[in-house]
Amino acid sequence: MPRTVYDGDLWVHYGQFYVASGTEYPDLGGIAEQRNGLCIATTPGALFLVTGLHTGTVGLTVEFHDTPPPLDDRWEEIVEAPFRPTSPKLAVLPWAEQAVCETELGVGDYRVRYCALGMDEARERESEILKGGLIVDRYLLQFWAAPPAPDEVVRQTSRSAAYWHGEAGKH
Repeated sequence: MPRTVYDGDLWVHYGQFYVASGTEYPDLGGIAEQRNGLCIATTPGALFLVTGLHTGTVGLTVEFHDTPPPLDDRWEEIVEAPFRPTSPKLAVLPWAEQAVCETELGVGDYRVRYCALGMDEARERESEILKGGLIVDRYLLQFWAAPPAPDEVVRQTSRSAAYWHGEAGKH
């Protein structure tokens, strides 16, 4: 049974948010070292996460699992990456804002699955979203203990995700 540690709104700017344990904040520079372009996991203890919406509010759920959760077909985009916290404290951080969620996750090796829905629609309706306070794109982060393994693109359907996956591995 998953343990939901956050389920709510998240303000994004520049189409990004972060997960950090300790004081390190990730940057997009690590994208060249990966296969996927949505969940950059190259900074120790941190994740750089890309959204379809440039600026506004998205929906986010963060879950901890004891075992790998089954894949859910409703998600249009699914990527996975290795994650190793550098401290037991874990925070979900909007760009240049205070944490929306702080929790504890033991230091060890984890797999993180990042799922997305509505990335292209959010990009196309951004001005409407900002004016009306709509939430169009939604995201799910799932963590479970697992040995390190390379990141991977599990499912890709949107133009937004295709662009970012195309940026991965460049340079």
